[in-house]
Amino acid sequence: MRCSIRRCFITSVGIGFLWLFTTLIVPEEMEEDQNVMAIKGQEDSYDKRKDARPLEDWQNLTFKYIKRIQQRRKTWLTVGISSVQQPDPRSLLYTLVSLFRASSKIEQKRLTVLVHLAHSDLTRLRETVLHISTLFSTQIVAGQLLLIHAPPDAYPSVDDMRKEAHHGEFSSKQNIDHALLMSFATRLSEYFLLLEDNVFCAPNFITHIHWKVNTMRSNPWVLMEFSNMGFLGKLFHSKDLPLLAHFLLLFYKEKPLDRLIPHFRTILAQKHPIICRPFLFYHRFSYHISNDTQKATPVQKKNPYVPDNPPGAIFTDMKVFGVHFPWEAYTLDESFFWTHNVSAGNHLTVILNHPANLSKVQVLTGTIVDGKYALEKGQVELGYDPEGMPQYCTSFALLGHLFEGQMNQEIFLKSMGHNVSCVKLVVKANQVGGLIIRHIYLWEQNAEDREAAQTWRTLSRQ
Repeated sequence: MRCSIRRCFITSVGIGFLWLFTTLIVPEEMEEDQNVMAIKGQEDSYDKRKDARPLEDWQNLTFKYIKRIQQRRKTWLTVGISSVQQPDPRSLLYTLVSLFRASSKIEQKRLTVLVHLAHSDLTRLRETVLHISTLFSTQIVAGQLLLIHAPPDAYPSVDDMRKEAHHGEFSSKQNIDHALLMSFATRLSEYFLLLEDNVFCAPNFITHIHWKVNTMRSNPWVLMEFSNMGFLGKLFHSKDLPLLAHFLLLFYKEKPLDRLIPHFRTILAQKHPIICRPFLFYHRFSYHISNDTQKATPVQKKNPYVPDNPPGAIFTDMKVFGVHFPWEAYTLDESFFWTHNVSAGNHLTVILNHPANLSKVQVLTGTIVDGKYALEKGQVELGYDPEGMPQYCTSFALLGHLFEGQMNQEIFLKSMGHNVSCVKLVVKANQVGGLIIRHIYLWEQNAEDREAAQTWRTLSRQ
């Protein structure tokens, strides 16, 4: 009974206490409410001053603001992003730039972008809002970009969250952050697309999603997926958002978000995932760069979505032109290798400087949007026991085949992923025309231990 009451309380608070932050600019008819909430909200939720208004007043203001927002013209699609404090504060800005640049003016009329700034640091929160309102003032005034922030009252006790953070469990807060985001987005649009705050978008992604939705009109669906990475690129009917938000609040401690969403899909009677290719959204990999004058800091836990790509050399027997080179397929930026008229048996091989224990390999070929110039038939092999100079691997094991020009394969057999010296992409059939090998990504099992050892060796020499 006590648990049930708490869940209901969290649900009501989560839906009721979303509020507008400091510099959010909205259409003129909302400016008066916005100014009151921006100034008073800071005093009540963070400073806790003696003259703070009662909590009931903030609930009334919030519902009043939500009502005004929901009276605006509904768009076709809401893109929802929940953003937390990142090592690189530009990640969210780059994502917003990608969103709007990938959309034509006609497409933007169908679009609303809703960002939940789930920062806990008030100073960083203000800086983020200032940057966004400066760069995207046109979109904010037009009502295409909305910013919201939830006060600490909407979350479980601070002690509970700190205890989970101490144990490395951040999924609970992430689930609540997204439940609040979805609660606010319920009536903004017909459809809701869930993104992350560190991605780039394929050009005209709205048109592609609109086409896919139209093709599915005769088939009932709950969830369509435009990415195979975590909860990125998941499309819902907005009418299902209240139920999904309630579901996340009920089970926010049970599983991370990317595992709760498939469970929700099956509960609503969609047994099988609907994977929509080509994928339209990818993570933007970013790294924190420090200079030599800074003091050494402990190695932080690595983002599991970011590949390691240990140092190595690239060899190929495919044709090379003076524009895009083979090594560009192994970089972590958006460059790629271009060739054409490949034959069965041609290969592109990564030979690592030192054997590595790999946990996952991802190979992406073809263009992002329409999948042109993808490898039609290919496979990936792992190589061992290097010899010679330059080195070559003397034995190989098949990891997997490409499907529609892509492979995203975790290595479940540790013996297969142990001491890998080569990763070889092999062409299995003659192919006329162009070929783009966009990315070869490698994840190591013990990348953090290796980085810590390298840091220790560096410090030992000093």
